[in-house]
Amino acid sequence: MTSSKGIEEPDAARSNRRRLVAMVDGASRGNPGEAALGVVVSLDGKAVIRRIGQRLGLCTNNRAEYLALIRTLEEAVRLNADELVVFMDSQLVVQQMNGAWKVRDPGLVPLKQQADTLVTRLPKVTFAWNPRAMNREADRLANEALDGRPVDFSFSGEA
Repeated sequence: MTSSKGIEEPDAARSNRRRLVAMVDGASRGNPGEAALGVVVSLDGKAVIRRIGQRLGLCTNNRAEYLALIRTLEEAVRLNADELVVFMDSQLVVQQMNGAWKVRDPGLVPLKQQADTLVTRLPKVTFAWNPRAMNREADRLANEALDGRPVDFSFSGEA
């Protein structure tokens, strides 16, 4: 396999890479309203290593989506990810992170800047839009946190 720098990587180097896939959601009951985030992180899209559902207090749905993304990026940095693929049902956040749309809401500018800073700490990050139906587990975690059942759980000793 050829790396992003055009150098052939030995099989051992490929097997030691940490490719994380994250399903990410922010939810707000009201806009603004009580909000929460839900994040599911897996190794290579297979074994789930992290589930997070956390209340955020009062905020807008877009702010909740950015806070969910920031929490995901922080986890990826902490887990020493070589690559992170982020799936979100927020087209706004995905398009802004991909540079296709400008951030017009002044309240989101510092959150976008914080996310951008975290992205620079990871070798490779990809943002992709996912329909809500494909993001059910992250959505469920956010709603459970809103219902007073927060989750912050690591699997397989991946702390």
